[in-house]
Amino acid sequence: MSHFDTELDTSGLNCPLPLLKTKKALLTMNKGDRLRVIATDRGAFIDIPVYCEISNNVLINLTETDDELVFIIEKGGV
Repeated sequence: MSHFDTELDTSGLNCPLPLLKTKKALLTMNKGDRLRVIATDRGAFIDIPVYCEISNNVLINLTETDDELVFIIEKGGV
């Protein structure tokens, strides 16, 4: 399991809420901090990696089980 500083559980929330809550959480974090996001909405499988690609944040890890997705995102700098 990857190290993380903050955890965000968006289980049960539907798109686009997991992505919006992820963006909001990252805004409050410092560069280099890691956010662990738990999501049950399959849309997050596409939304969060794409957001990381177009922002200055790095998707460190993505784990998929039958009922949830777990992302580790490192806050990037501007």
